[in-house]
Amino acid sequence: MAIVGVETALYGVDDLDHSTKFFEDFGLQLAARDASGSVFTLANGSKVVLRKSDDPALPKRWYEGPGIRETIWGVDSVEALERLVRGLSDREVVRDSDGSAHFVADDGMPQGLRLFQPKPLEVVLDPLNAPGHVGRLNQPRRWRRRAEPRQIDHVVFTVRDFEKSFAFFRDKLHFRLSDYQRGFGIFARADGSHEHHNIYFLNCERIPGGKPGFAHIALGVQDIDELMVGANHMQAQGWNLDGRGGLHGLGRHRISSALFYYMPCPAGGDAEYHADSDYADDHWIPRDWEPMFGTAIWMTDPPHFMPKQPSWDVKIFTRDVNSIGK
Repeated sequence: MAIVGVETALYGVDDLDHSTKFFEDFGLQLAARDASGSVFTLANGSKVVLRKSDDPALPKRWYEGPGIRETIWGVDSVEALERLVRGLSDREVVRDSDGSAHFVADDGMPQGLRLFQPKPLEVVLDPLNAPGHVGRLNQPRRWRRRAEPRQIDHVVFTVRDFEKSFAFFRDKLHFRLSDYQRGFGIFARADGSHEHHNIYFLNCERIPGGKPGFAHIALGVQDIDELMVGANHMQAQGWNLDGRGGLHGLGRHRISSALFYYMPCPAGGDAEYHADSDYADDHWIPRDWEPMFGTAIWMTDPPHFMPKQPSWDVKIFTRDVNSIGK
């Protein structure tokens, strides 16, 4: 093991006050706030950090507009961190006083590595009832007041060559291929994580505008109840939940099996409540998906580009993973 997931999502934002209010309403805990930015800390110790877009301390802008300017990956030991840094000897690596390393991936995305031991998460799930199965007898489900995301599950970026972007993470950072979405993108998992994917590389030519950029951050909640009460609270606070013409609202993916609720975020891209995803290790078998079939089992409001009945088309991924991006 080495990389265990996202330690910090560092944003460059155009409106610091508005963006801070959004994440507070979304359920993140504000740990620090001053004129230069805001820091939110999640239950597992990961962070969402907001800085003004013109802050000279931010990494160089590699796409237009607000969004995540640097993804800092948590590494589970000093030995693993130094081993990963040695593997980056072909590029400039800047070190902080705490040993954190900052560099730029081949596609221009700023990345970081930092020693990180996630805090254990206490999870109490409600038993499920189903026809023929009594899991909860004489006991109602808990009533929730707010969503409280506990960790950063994944980040998504649009890139010019999704296979080459994945190849860098595979070769330099030891990410695993989780699933392949034909012509659209690659889902990749960090070697020390059980999340189905910690990053998704989306083909920018398949989205409006056709440019590299930031798409969304997924913040993990426990179940569909927490996901729905979170969305209800955001709507009650006056936030627009209608999306930007792509995926939005409540649904479940076929790829990853995850429940989702996407909504536009003033800090850039979308923010997603995310729950009940597939978990994987090195025994996971990657699959090759027809894009629309893999996108969703159901959605409250399917976007215009999704056909009503996509073809039932998924198979085992048969390419040599090491050939991707070559």
